[in-house]
This record gives sequence, C-alpha cells and structure tokens, in this order.
Amino acid sequence: MSGRPKGLVLYIRLAACCAAIAFATCLASSPAHALSEIQREELPSPVTPSADDDVSSPGGAIPMPDPVGTPPSTGQQPAAPDAAEPDSPADGGSNRPRVDPEAPLPEVVYDLSKLPEPVRRMHDLIIEACKSGDIEKLRPLIGKGDSMTQLSLADIDGDAIAFLKGLSGDPDGQEILAILEEVLSAGYVHIDAGTAQELYVWPYFFALPLDKLDAKQRVELFKIVTAGDFDDMKQFGAYIFYRVGITPAGQWTFFVAGD
Repeated sequence: MSGRPKGLVLYIRLAACCAAIAFATCLASSPAHALSEIQREELPSPVTPSADDDVSSPGGAIPMPDPVGTPPSTGQQPAAPDAAEPDSPADGGSNRPRVDPEAPLPEVVYDLSKLPEPVRRMHDLIIEACKSGDIEKLRPLIGKGDSMTQLSLADIDGDAIAFLKGLSGDPDGQEILAILEEVLSAGYVHIDAGTAQELYVWPYFFALPLDKLDAKQRVELFKIVTAGDFDDMKQFGAYIFYRVGITPAGQWTFFVAGD
C-alpha cells in the first residue's frame, strides 16, 4: 500500500498533463480575437452605393431636409423675378430744385412768345385768375384726379382751394394769389428738353446756384422772397420758395414750396 499513493499521484499528474495538452491544442485550433476586432465585427459594414445605382428612383436615397430658413423644396425651378420696370417720373421728382454747380448755367428766358402755345395759354390763364382776386378761378386750372396740380410736397387732404387758402396769410387766399402771380412774372427755364420730364419752370432761380446770381437777378429774387429768406436758402444751397411747372402740353403740374 505504501507504493500505491506514489503511483496514484503520478497517474493524476499524467492525466492533468494530458488534459492541459488537449486544452492547449483546442485553443490553438481556433483563432483568438482582439476586443477591437470583436467590436468591428459586431457593427454593420458601411454600404457604399455604386455608380450604377439610381438614386433618383423611389426609395433609392433618403431625402435630406431643407436648410433652416429656406422654404421646402418643391422640385421645381424658382420663378424668375419680375423684370425691373423702367423708371417713371415720380410725382415729386420734377419739382425739386435743379441746381448743378458744375453744369453750365441754363438759359434764363423772359420772352413768353418763345413758349409753346399750350404753355403760354396756361400761363396766361393762371395770371388772369390771380389778377381777378378770386381764388376760385384757379379751380378749373388745377383740375382733379391724377392730373390735378400738385400743391404740396406731401399729400393734402380735402379741397384744393381750401388748402391754398390755408397757405395764405388772409382768409380769402389773396396773398397766395399775389405770390403765384409774382412767380409767373419772373423769367423761366426750360428743363429736361426732349424727355418725359420736360418742363417750363418759373422762377428761373429754380435751376440756378444762388451764389452765381448777379446784382440784377438778386433784385428780381427779392421781389419774391426777403433778404432773410435768401440767407436761409444760401445755407440750403438752392431756391426753395414757391415755383410753378407747366408741361409742353400745357398741363399745370405743380405749385409748391419747400425742399
């Protein structure tokens, strides 16, 4: 019995050794995998569409959302913007002072016989109404609607004659009649000849730099404005008192003051 334990121990060691060898052989027969390799195998491999794939076919591609702030795409080309309309003369554009210190001085004209007949006719009718002292006689000359004479650089409310009376220092509007007559008694200038904005404008100071007026012209100016007004206008750089514009067709387009 003393020899049997030794033989048993030897047997157990031999069996353990064989088992270890068999286990090692089993491990060697299957490849080992690193953690990173296992993670890669668990993720689906990316699919790269081939050049032959038709992404425009239904279900071929996932539509991407439009960028924030843009309207949803309709698949149609955006409508072309409307073509810019040609510039048209603004109602208040032609009555602004026309002073270009670098341009040649416009011709100052006093001879009314040089006016086109429709212009001279309207000029004479306005003068006649002013001399009558009855401001109501201006009403048919001012007209109404789109062709109405502009009486202010801003919109006016109510009746045109009532508005003119409100400008006058007296309740009957005779002061404004006197100003209108004096303006039309001065020389005039012919501006924008041959264009849609062509006008005959009184007084001629409308288109002359004030610092280029000679002594005679300043006397004519003082018939319409005071010396104090003249100093204020020099600071502005242009004549901004009342002026009258008549088109070559004889339409009285404006009688306004201001800048």
